[in-house]
Amino acid sequence: MSYHLHGGDIYRHQNVTDFSANCNPFGTPESVKQAAVLAMEEVCNYPDTCCQELREAIGAYEGVNPDWILCGNGAADLIFRLVLGEKPKKALLPAPVFAEYEQALETAGCQVQHYFLKEENGFLLDEGFLAAIEEGVDMVFVCNPNNPTGVLTRRELLLRILEKCRERNCLLVLDECFVDFVEEPEAHTLKECLDRSSNLFLLKAFTKRYAMAGVRLGYGLCSNPGILERAALCGQPWSVSTIAQKAGVAALKEEAYVARTMQVIRKERCRMLEEMKKAGYITFASSANYIFFKGPKDLYENCLKAGFLIRDCSNYHGLEKGYYRIAVKLREDNDRLLRVLARYGKEG
Repeated sequence: MSYHLHGGDIYRHQNVTDFSANCNPFGTPESVKQAAVLAMEEVCNYPDTCCQELREAIGAYEGVNPDWILCGNGAADLIFRLVLGEKPKKALLPAPVFAEYEQALETAGCQVQHYFLKEENGFLLDEGFLAAIEEGVDMVFVCNPNNPTGVLTRRELLLRILEKCRERNCLLVLDECFVDFVEEPEAHTLKECLDRSSNLFLLKAFTKRYAMAGVRLGYGLCSNPGILERAALCGQPWSVSTIAQKAGVAALKEEAYVARTMQVIRKERCRMLEEMKKAGYITFASSANYIFFKGPKDLYENCLKAGFLIRDCSNYHGLEKGYYRIAVKLREDNDRLLRVLARYGKEG
């Protein structure tokens, strides 16, 4: 695994259309940009270490107690804080999955065990994962829908995983950063389990939903005050800037933006999947704002030559050269990439 190798590297790949990062293609809402600009009037002061206004706004948005919320410098910051606070000895991860989980765990000296998702099963997390939560595992990470595959885990299985973790006295870290892009997201979140599950930690972020990757703002939901306190202490106190806090409060008011953009993204995702299948690519059942697929081993290089940056997924555990991920963008950009993919798909 090559750490810090992610999508969105427009700094080393200039003059390309970036399909490697999965942010909302409609861009950052104007109200969020304005809130960030106005926040400059307050940057002479230290940020609120408690993120009080932001936590109250998130609590109202998510329908949870603000005391159950911990804000951080993006979801990745919270992953590291959580791992350093809990100091797990043995953790279980599906593979492939978001790289930062393992990076944080290895930083804490934790033994990492992988449960490999099978291509013949559509990279779906299955019942076998329950048996892998064996004695001695004290932290489990699940991403739903999964990154990079976009595949959604059945709610019934998630509830069984949560119960198995409870039986093993194990913390379940459920990453829901992409759940907003799913049809009926409220039917897939486990927020309603928080009040009766002290071993559940949910990860969320502003990054994808509002196209705020450069702001760095994420939050965790957990009803266990001990876990929240330990995680909070494992990071510097001013990790969330005043600019990020004000931008976050403004973003949470953008309900019409979210509803409109999610509808367009879901429609475009379905259309792109159909076009890619026609072009001869092997695609998987993505429920997120990106598409995971299998194609020619030189597709990354050929797309780059054509002016498109896609995500080469060969550095994920359980994958090899020939697996890719592309973002779902606006129709015009999608059509341009689809024409390039059609050129190379039949050849592969």
